[in-house]
Amino acid sequence: MPVLVDPALSKGTLQTLGQPRLEAVELVLRPWRASDAGAVRTAFEDPEIQRWHVRRLDSLDEAQEWTGQWKQRWDDESAASWAVVDDADEPLGQVGLRNISLAEASASLSYWVTPSARGKATAARAVDVLSAWAFGVIGFNRLDIHHSTANTASCRVAERTGYRHEGTLRQAIKHADGWHDWHLHGRLRTDT
Repeated sequence: MPVLVDPALSKGTLQTLGQPRLEAVELVLRPWRASDAGAVRTAFEDPEIQRWHVRRLDSLDEAQEWTGQWKQRWDDESAASWAVVDDADEPLGQVGLRNISLAEASASLSYWVTPSARGKATAARAVDVLSAWAFGVIGFNRLDIHHSTANTASCRVAERTGYRHEGTLRQAIKHADGWHDWHLHGRLRTDT
């Protein structure tokens, strides 16, 4: 069945580009490496990271699978993830694009940071860098962030980075402690 609207971004937009290294002051976003598995496993042991995720990593093998999945997901143009690293190239967190739709030129952002990186605007700076690249280089029209209404830290990151609160989705995600309402934040390429 023919479509009435051409895709906003063509298939292959990400795949042909290759996942870039994105740099900011005292912060780098780079593709995950197999050697990051130990740091990822340690991060996923943190109670705050576990609280807001729907999965955990129980072994180094699982952490290696986690870090290894991103190359294929980039090539499939379905999702992307960057290690947020410091000047010593040590992972401080993750920032990524989920639910990528090239046809709609949209994606959802995800992020987490390790305990040592909290309180330093690490997540907000990473979101700013990724958003600027996604809007400016790729040409996404819309990015959004969703998080549990109980996750006030994530809400502060969304607000600090210009993602407007657009509503609340009732019981939209189930965490280990039960169903949570979700805040939906959105930002358009044309937002200032």
